[in-house]
Amino acid sequence: MTNKIKISNGRLEVPDRVIIPFIEGDGIGPEITRATQKIVDEALRVSYNGQRSISWFEVLAGEKAFTKTGEWLPQATLDSFNEYIVGIKGPLTTPVGGGIRSLNVALRQTLDLYVCMRPVRWFKGVPSPIRYPSRVDMHIFRENTEDIYAGIEFMTGTPDAEKFKKLLEENFGIENVRFPESSSFGIKPISKEGSERLIRAAIKFAIDRNLPSVTLVHKGNIMKFTEGAFKNWGYDLAEHEFGNKVFTWKQYETISKEKGKEAAQEAKNQAEKEGKVILKDVITDAFLQESLLRPYDYSVIATMNLNGDYISDQLAAMVGGIGISPGANINYQSGFAIFEATHGTAPNIAGTGKANPSSLLLSAAMMLEYMNWNKAAEHIYDALEHTFNKRKVTADLFSLMEGAQLVSTEEFASEVISNIH
Repeated sequence: MTNKIKISNGRLEVPDRVIIPFIEGDGIGPEITRATQKIVDEALRVSYNGQRSISWFEVLAGEKAFTKTGEWLPQATLDSFNEYIVGIKGPLTTPVGGGIRSLNVALRQTLDLYVCMRPVRWFKGVPSPIRYPSRVDMHIFRENTEDIYAGIEFMTGTPDAEKFKKLLEENFGIENVRFPESSSFGIKPISKEGSERLIRAAIKFAIDRNLPSVTLVHKGNIMKFTEGAFKNWGYDLAEHEFGNKVFTWKQYETISKEKGKEAAQEAKNQAEKEGKVILKDVITDAFLQESLLRPYDYSVIATMNLNGDYISDQLAAMVGGIGISPGANINYQSGFAIFEATHGTAPNIAGTGKANPSSLLLSAAMMLEYMNWNKAAEHIYDALEHTFNKRKVTADLFSLMEGAQLVSTEEFASEVISNIH
């Protein structure tokens, strides 16, 4: 009998025969979705001898939904994700000329999937622009509902922009807008609640997996009351909720002032020996440099939406690009989660067999881990690495690899399946 995932006492209860709703996506979506499902099905068969399986249940969004229903994101799709708790999706086209600003953003905000989680690791055989890609092993926790995703903007020349300009001038005495008559305006809300639940999830993730550090990445030196507050709320949360499980940079600075740097460093070293998570913070532009030069210094990253967008793409490029970068949108309080390909729809290669399914496949492996079906996820990671090592790759990686063999999307999937042992 096939059943639904349930939440009990804050934990997922996953039946052995489970329904997973999926959106195949636009452009290359159908191709990479078919490939991913074949590989996942085989990994489950090998891992659990047929005792566990997924019944894939298609729900509609994007161009296919609009063609069939006249809606880009039908209510039935949202209802299905609510009902089945965990789902997966391919890339979606953003409607042009009005309507929903972004289907991806709409899904995340409607279901309150406040964490965009992006693990970044290197697979042997994948070309990288950096010298030691094996040292890159990070997990990005990007806030998924606030900041620029709130979508509060006023276009220059509109009545709303004029009202907002007058509000600033007449009520707040703001006079440092350089060209007020031709300026557009944007607002980035950063809340205490939104920041705390993201940072809480990141710290708990690090503790549960014995990871060494959590880094708060922010631009608080300039935006003191939004990004600066994010950093401060993070330190306060760590001290109040996690106590002796963490050692914060604020504690380091306090000890350094009172007893000197040697004592502070000794306290930090002792905390690391005891397995405490080190909580630190870095200015965004400095992080983008430091993560290239010393990626081994960073493990879990907690940051706001826009910063997380930049960081996710840079780190993905360090290990081969977003074509092999997975992602998930998760509410760690409710348990709801949608796993997704992190790249676009690539309509120019749709139907040509050139698409790389690795991003969606790795997202599916993340989904299996989230369901605590870890053995199947490990089979996928191992088989994918074997395939890359054999240099049998799709067009995106073929152009970067010497001595590689070009294969189609379907052939790539078959090769990964043959490497599941």
